[in-house]
Amino acid sequence: MKLLVIGGGGREHALAWKLAQSPRIVKVFVAPGNAGTALEHGLENLPITAIPDLVEFAKKEDITLTVVGPEAPLAEGVADAFHAADLKIFAPTKQAAQLEISKDFSKAFMQRHNIPTAAHATFSDASEAHHYLDQKEAPIVIKADGLAAGKGVIVAMTPTEAHTAVDAMLVKKNMGEAGMKIVIEDFLQGEEVSFIVMVDGYQVLPLATSQDYKRLRDGDQGPNTGGMGAYSPTPFISPERHGRIMREIIHPVINGMQQEGASYTGFLYAGLMITPDDEIKVLEFNCRLGDPETQTIMMRLKSDLFTLIEQALNGSLDNAEIEWDRRVALGVIMAAHGYPEVPRKNDVIQGLANLTAQQIAPEDFHVFHSSTTLGGDNGNEVLTAGGRVLCVTTLGDSVKMAQRNAYQIAEHIHFDGCQMRHDIGYRGMTKTGNRP
Repeated sequence: MKLLVIGGGGREHALAWKLAQSPRIVKVFVAPGNAGTALEHGLENLPITAIPDLVEFAKKEDITLTVVGPEAPLAEGVADAFHAADLKIFAPTKQAAQLEISKDFSKAFMQRHNIPTAAHATFSDASEAHHYLDQKEAPIVIKADGLAAGKGVIVAMTPTEAHTAVDAMLVKKNMGEAGMKIVIEDFLQGEEVSFIVMVDGYQVLPLATSQDYKRLRDGDQGPNTGGMGAYSPTPFISPERHGRIMREIIHPVINGMQQEGASYTGFLYAGLMITPDDEIKVLEFNCRLGDPETQTIMMRLKSDLFTLIEQALNGSLDNAEIEWDRRVALGVIMAAHGYPEVPRKNDVIQGLANLTAQQIAPEDFHVFHSSTTLGGDNGNEVLTAGGRVLCVTTLGDSVKMAQRNAYQIAEHIHFDGCQMRHDIGYRGMTKTGNRP
């Protein structure tokens, strides 16, 4: 059987890599893919992105099922187009994906279904937003309502920063259409964790827990990014908290979508804050897997991912069994010079061939490509393509050992201007907990 993965980042590389391990799969096409998927055994890049062309390709190649990685195709209605062509796709419809597409919709949905989240208000008029801010205290969070490629959230530490952010979105239109409407919400403190599940419309299968690191520099300093690393599992989600998350957040979402006529099928990501007084509140929903959380989760997954997705599409996730490697997986992002503001492209990446490390088995690490391309004089050099370039992902018996392994591998890889945190996983070393 042949599969199609839509997207070209590290999440999609990890998904396709894992799907290709199924004994029933002969090839996984990745559209458009990157240099990593081009070089990976069992994968083939497909240089098309337009939804009608993807539908036609899936028909022509007799694709068994399609998996969607990024948010943009969901917002364009890729699932609806595949359903209309009677093609199997594991992704929510455009209506269901409003949970991610619109922050305002998501907040209102959570209010309707009593799902815990930060206090908030929505504005399209700058003067009204400024008046609201005058009644609030900093820090405070300003979010563009629409999709903004990970750049639509500003954590304002002072009132001046908050007012500047409002003007940037509503007056200067810096976020374009995505920022025509904004959500202002209270700042939450605590431990931020990622909770990802598979959904078949009714039943839910939780994946391994994880925690990512969004700030650019060590010690959680610098600007927010799409994520500079992650590890799985996180000790901050105990069995008791796991049960609460399922009861208070995940099941109410799926039941609420059913009640509102938008049955949800696909991956669902809940970004959660565990507050100091042990409240669990939703920061955001994504209608897809997280990146770089996916890379660590796929490293730990021992079950056949294709079989799990097949069960989800058949509406039988209640019969699914999932097995995890008991070790910790940790991924470190190597980002381009100038990221996240003005990432540079076309730097040659050296050291990827024949990677070895003392005391690390080849099957215990993988370098997933996030933003790479093939080029150079002979067309076979791996080049940076801006943004987050690579995710060096390893397994270890503890967070500390997985961290050591990841940085030992990363030492052998080089490209000019590389940015990399050196403390990924530090939060997981300060607390013990249960898995996954």
